[in-house]
Amino acid sequence: MGGSIRSKRVIEVLSGLVTTHGAPLFLHSDNGPEFVSRAILNWIAESGIATALMDPGKPWQNATNESFNGRFRDECLSVGWFRSCAEAKVVVEAWRLHFNAIRPHSSLNYLTPLEFKQQHHPVPNRAAFQE
Repeated sequence: MGGSIRSKRVIEVLSGLVTTHGAPLFLHSDNGPEFVSRAILNWIAESGIATALMDPGKPWQNATNESFNGRFRDECLSVGWFRSCAEAKVVVEAWRLHFNAIRPHSSLNYLTPLEFKQQHHPVPNRAAFQE
Protein backbone atom coordinates (compact mmCIF):
# COMPACT_ATOMS: atom_id res chain seq x y z
CA MET A 1 0.00 0.00 0.00
CA GLY A 2 1.42 3.37 -1.00
CA GLY A 3 1.43 6.61 0.91
CA SER A 4 -1.12 8.36 -1.28
CA ILE A 5 -4.89 8.18 -1.11
CA ARG A 6 -6.81 7.88 -4.35
CA SER A 7 -9.84 10.09 -4.92
CA LYS A 8 -12.12 7.04 -5.15
CA ARG A 9 -11.17 6.06 -1.59
CA VAL A 10 -11.63 9.64 -0.34
CA ILE A 11 -15.15 9.65 -1.84
CA GLU A 12 -15.93 6.29 -0.18
CA VAL A 13 -14.84 7.58 3.23
CA LEU A 14 -16.63 10.93 2.86
CA SER A 15 -19.81 9.18 1.66
CA GLY A 16 -19.74 6.94 4.71
CA LEU A 17 -19.27 9.92 7.01
CA VAL A 18 -22.13 11.82 5.35
CA THR A 19 -24.36 8.77 5.68
CA THR A 20 -23.51 8.38 9.36
CA HIS A 21 -23.35 12.01 10.47
CA GLY A 22 -25.07 14.05 7.76
CA ALA A 23 -23.50 16.40 5.22
CA PRO A 24 -21.52 19.40 6.44
CA LEU A 25 -22.26 22.85 5.04
CA PHE A 26 -18.74 23.04 3.62
CA LEU A 27 -15.55 21.00 3.33
CA HIS A 28 -12.42 22.83 4.46
CA SER A 29 -9.21 21.34 3.08
CA ASP A 30 -5.81 22.03 1.66
CA ASN A 31 -5.17 21.82 -2.05
CA GLY A 32 -3.73 18.30 -1.90
CA PRO A 33 -4.23 16.13 -4.99
CA GLU A 34 -6.91 14.04 -3.28
CA PHE A 35 -9.05 17.15 -2.78
CA VAL A 36 -8.65 18.82 -6.14
CA SER A 37 -9.43 15.88 -8.39
CA ARG A 38 -12.37 16.29 -10.73
CA ALA A 39 -14.07 13.21 -9.20
CA ILE A 40 -13.96 14.67 -5.69
CA LEU A 41 -15.06 18.13 -6.78
CA ASN A 42 -17.98 16.55 -8.68
CA TRP A 43 -18.96 14.44 -5.64
CA ILE A 44 -18.82 17.51 -3.38
CA ALA A 45 -21.00 19.53 -5.77
CA GLU A 46 -23.50 16.66 -6.19
CA SER A 47 -23.69 16.34 -2.39
CA GLY A 48 -24.56 20.03 -2.01
CA ILE A 49 -21.44 20.74 0.04
CA ALA A 50 -19.59 24.02 -0.46
CA THR A 51 -15.78 24.08 -0.50
CA ALA A 52 -13.37 26.23 1.46
CA LEU A 53 -9.91 25.48 0.12
CA MET A 54 -6.85 26.89 1.86
CA ASP A 55 -4.41 28.95 -0.16
CA PRO A 56 -1.33 26.96 -1.23
CA GLY A 57 1.57 27.29 1.22
CA LYS A 58 -0.58 28.76 4.01
CA PRO A 59 -1.29 25.93 6.48
CA TRP A 60 -2.04 28.44 9.26
CA GLN A 61 -5.38 29.05 7.53
CA ASN A 62 -6.52 25.87 9.28
CA ALA A 63 -5.14 26.24 12.78
CA THR A 64 -7.27 23.38 14.12
CA ASN A 65 -5.72 20.96 11.65
CA GLU A 66 -2.20 22.22 12.34
CA SER A 67 -2.78 21.86 16.08
CA PHE A 68 -4.00 18.29 15.57
CA ASN A 69 -1.01 17.46 13.35
CA GLY A 70 1.39 18.67 16.05
CA ARG A 71 -0.41 16.74 18.77
CA PHE A 72 -0.51 13.56 16.64
CA ARG A 73 3.19 13.89 15.87
CA ASP A 74 4.18 14.58 19.51
CA GLU A 75 1.90 12.03 21.19
CA CYS A 76 1.96 9.18 18.69
CA LEU A 77 4.45 9.34 15.85
CA SER A 78 7.47 10.66 17.77
CA VAL A 79 7.06 8.41 20.81
CA GLY A 80 9.14 5.57 19.34
CA TRP A 81 10.21 3.66 16.29
CA PHE A 82 7.82 1.48 14.34
CA ARG A 83 9.38 -1.83 13.36
CA SER A 84 6.90 -2.40 10.54
CA CYS A 85 3.95 -0.85 8.74
CA ALA A 86 1.68 -3.32 10.52
CA GLU A 87 2.92 -2.13 13.93
CA ALA A 88 2.47 1.51 12.89
CA LYS A 89 -1.13 0.82 11.80
CA VAL A 90 -1.96 -0.80 15.16
CA VAL A 91 -0.38 2.00 17.22
CA VAL A 92 -1.96 4.78 15.14
CA GLU A 93 -5.40 3.13 15.26
CA ALA A 94 -5.19 2.75 19.06
CA TRP A 95 -4.21 6.42 19.37
CA ARG A 96 -7.05 7.46 17.02
CA LEU A 97 -9.65 5.52 19.00
CA HIS A 98 -8.40 6.99 22.28
CA PHE A 99 -8.34 10.51 20.84
CA ASN A 100 -11.87 10.24 19.39
CA ALA A 101 -13.64 8.25 22.10
CA ILE A 102 -11.92 8.42 25.47
CA ARG A 103 -9.81 11.57 25.70
CA PRO A 104 -11.54 14.75 26.96
CA HIS A 105 -10.96 17.77 24.71
CA SER A 106 -10.60 21.28 26.10
CA SER A 107 -12.29 22.68 22.99
CA LEU A 108 -15.37 20.57 23.85
CA ASN A 109 -15.58 21.80 27.44
CA TYR A 110 -13.56 18.75 28.53
CA LEU A 111 -16.04 16.26 27.13
CA THR A 112 -14.97 13.37 24.94
CA PRO A 113 -16.02 13.72 21.29
CA LEU A 114 -18.60 10.97 21.80
CA GLU A 115 -20.08 12.74 24.85
CA PHE A 116 -20.17 16.02 22.91
CA LYS A 117 -21.93 14.38 19.97
CA GLN A 118 -24.48 12.72 22.26
CA GLN A 119 -25.26 16.05 23.93
CA HIS A 120 -25.71 17.89 20.64
CA HIS A 121 -27.12 15.11 18.46
CA PRO A 122 -28.81 12.63 20.80
CA VAL A 123 -29.95 9.31 19.42
CA PRO A 124 -33.78 9.19 19.55
CA ASN A 125 -35.32 6.84 22.08
CA ARG A 126 -36.84 4.06 19.96
CA ALA A 127 -39.36 3.18 22.68
CA ALA A 128 -41.02 6.57 22.20
CA PHE A 129 -41.80 5.70 18.57
CA GLN A 130 -43.32 2.27 19.32
CA GLU A 131 -46.53 3.49 20.91
